Amino acid sequence: MQRPPPFGEHLRHWRQRRRMSQLDLANHADISTRHLSFVETGRASPSREMVLRLAERLDVPLRERNALLVAAGFAPMYRERPLDDPALAPARQAVLAILKSHEPNPALAVDRHWNLVAANAMVPHLLEGADAALLAPPVNVLKLSLHTRGLAPRIVNLGQWRHHVLERLRQQVNATGDPVLEALLAELRDYPQPPGADDTHLEGEVLGVVMPLQFRARDGGVHSFISTTTVFGSAVDITLQELALETFFPMDEATASALRALAAAAASQAASG
Repeated sequence: MQRPPPFGEHLRHWRQRRRMSQLDLANHADISTRHLSFVETGRASPSREMVLRLAERLDVPLRERNALLVAAGFAPMYRERPLDDPALAPARQAVLAILKSHEPNPALAVDRHWNLVAANAMVPHLLEGADAALLAPPVNVLKLSLHTRGLAPRIVNLGQWRHHVLERLRQQVNATGDPVLEALLAELRDYPQPPGADDTHLEGEVLGVVMPLQFRARDGGVHSFISTTTVFGSAVDITLQELALETFFPMDEATASALRALAAAAASQAASG
């Protein structure tokens, strides 16, 4: 059985991933460079307090902070529970309330691997026509977005959107080192590129920050959205830290009006049914 890497290797991995020298990290953590070097080489053992301090200075995700603690010989500190755990009921209710309050605009919640956790009533309307295999749980929203049997044929600015998604995922891989995300990025890169994707990936960005999503509706019209991401910034539970809420806003009145009409029609059908 292969032994897990020692603490020093874990620490060096995260320090290098954050592009910090030993001097930089030592200064941030208020310890000597010599002692930090001894910790990385295994010549000195860190205290639990030092492990947590170094992890905080390196902005290590909670899941990986547990791994650092275990590698240093300490018990994990952060719990991981499913969102339907009774202890997380207030957080679950808050998530569902946010998604519901965003209607008639689409909104959804995803886990760290971009698997769908929850969605409001508007999201299913946008998924009509997608291959049933892509809609079978767990639904990976990035695969669904870029797959030729998913939503890709309905995304008008697919080249731009594809570049945006891949760049965002690449940054997430760099930040977390998650092998599942690395595999997801490799898979998405293998999906067929639309014509002109390499030439158009920067067009349409608003102030270099927001990439619109132009989505062709079933009636042939084009809905234009921008999206925002919300996370639990002070979470002390792994599940909550890794949860993200993706909320979409209409970029024009035509899109807003179409969404209101869609919501009204769905409500009328539910009332009559």
